[in-house]
Amino acid sequence: MSLYITDECINCDVCEPVCPNEAIYMGELIYEINPSLCTECIGHHDQPQCQLFCPVDCIPLDPQHVESHDQLMDKFKKLTAQKNTSN
Repeated sequence: MSLYITDECINCDVCEPVCPNEAIYMGELIYEINPSLCTECIGHHDQPQCQLFCPVDCIPLDPQHVESHDQLMDKFKKLTAQKNTSN
């Protein structure tokens, strides 16, 4: 599953820089997560860094973007390959 940021977000700016996939961005009112870039940090870390560092615990799993561990790993591999070809 991808993650998402709830309305409890306090815009503390902690989550955005720790996202290895650059999936987190400032939305209209609060930070948001691009589900096509979110891998729950699979391939990078043992646990999602945004969840780990969020001081208000407002980043749950997104039930609208259900993905298995294998699907998230495949997404990580595609994102990594794209990043390597653009460098």
